[in-house]
Amino acid sequence: MPTIPQLPERQPGTRKQGTALDGLLVVDFTRVVAGPACTQTLGDFGADIIKIENPDGGDDTRAYEHAEIGGESAAYLSLNRNKRGIALDLAVPEAREVARELIQKADVVVENFSSGVMKKFGLDYESVAPSNPRLVYCSISAYGRSGPFASRPGFDPITQAESGFMSLNGFPDGPPVRTGPPIVDMATGMSACNAILLALLARDRLGRGQHVEVALFDVAMGMTGFYGMAYLINGQNPGRFGNSPSGSPTVGVYEASDGPLYMACANDRLYRRLVVDVLNRPDLVTDPQFASRKARSENKEKLRAAIAEVFAGDRLENWMAKMKLANIPVGYLRTVEEGFGAPEATERGRLNRIPHPTAGWVPNIEPPVTMSQTPAIDPVAAPLLGEHTKDVLKQALGYDDGRIAELAGKGVFGKQVD
Repeated sequence: MPTIPQLPERQPGTRKQGTALDGLLVVDFTRVVAGPACTQTLGDFGADIIKIENPDGGDDTRAYEHAEIGGESAAYLSLNRNKRGIALDLAVPEAREVARELIQKADVVVENFSSGVMKKFGLDYESVAPSNPRLVYCSISAYGRSGPFASRPGFDPITQAESGFMSLNGFPDGPPVRTGPPIVDMATGMSACNAILLALLARDRLGRGQHVEVALFDVAMGMTGFYGMAYLINGQNPGRFGNSPSGSPTVGVYEASDGPLYMACANDRLYRRLVVDVLNRPDLVTDPQFASRKARSENKEKLRAAIAEVFAGDRLENWMAKMKLANIPVGYLRTVEEGFGAPEATERGRLNRIPHPTAGWVPNIEPPVTMSQTPAIDPVAAPLLGEHTKDVLKQALGYDDGRIAELAGKGVFGKQVD
């Protein structure tokens, strides 16, 4: 049986100022990964996120099977912290009217439905902007909201495959490999968050909001980075290189006698320190086969074999100590369990647990952004399906119990709200 990590309770933070996004109201129609990742970041720094879900099952990630606690999946919990959840069946006309009322009060709307869905409901930007011209409306999709591919469905691994990004991952003698975590989804969420913040800054200057779009395919293409740029310059299709860019013998995984390490020794100065001060092989500098970067590249397999032989002759901790003393970039090659239990995580307080209404508590991974004056808010676990429906309608729209009961009777919230 696996050992579940023991997490400390999250301690309340101290705050010098308000949050970075105090007073910002975000109506969140997103589900799965990219959209919820975007709105979670906004919520982490103080925006009021109202997450609207279909009462019939809600966000798709609620049913993901990585792990579950208190009836909620790891995927859902990881992407929906610091939000208030309401359930609306948008197939019901009165539910769409509730959504429109919320949008009229909102600063930001974020949606990642398939193309045409928001327009069908009368909730697209063109339909709602006239009554709220300061609205920033963000659409997230696989291929954009315009053009011949707008109606195509697509997910993270599909855009990894189609953009060329996946062709860069894996080993030269193997097939292309998708990343384990959905990196394009996560990067798209970050890009969408940036786009929203840019539009909010522009709103202060222009006096009005705007429609912004972020597409997974565009992000995946951008993430080919300097490999994509190199192709545009020299016309050569870049290949896969495993753990060592361009097959570099001084970057990648090596095995000590009792475990692996990852080294990134990428310039002449570091190379000299590595082979002379750490490996005690000055001949790997004086030998003409390895004396220059070009020569090392031409003889990379021979050099890699020589370095591997030295590393295999001593224990991991001895090599780590020598390399850190010589200021060589090196790290342990850890599992998730080892990484989460490492001093880099524990001493920086990256992991803790927070209260949850059905599980008692759930794990929490702290946001990866630190701000000295306006830090992240104290985290609140992802909402249960429809958990805050009554509270939101009362507080945001001024509905009374009678109005809520009337809407419930019409099926606006799916099952009856208690």
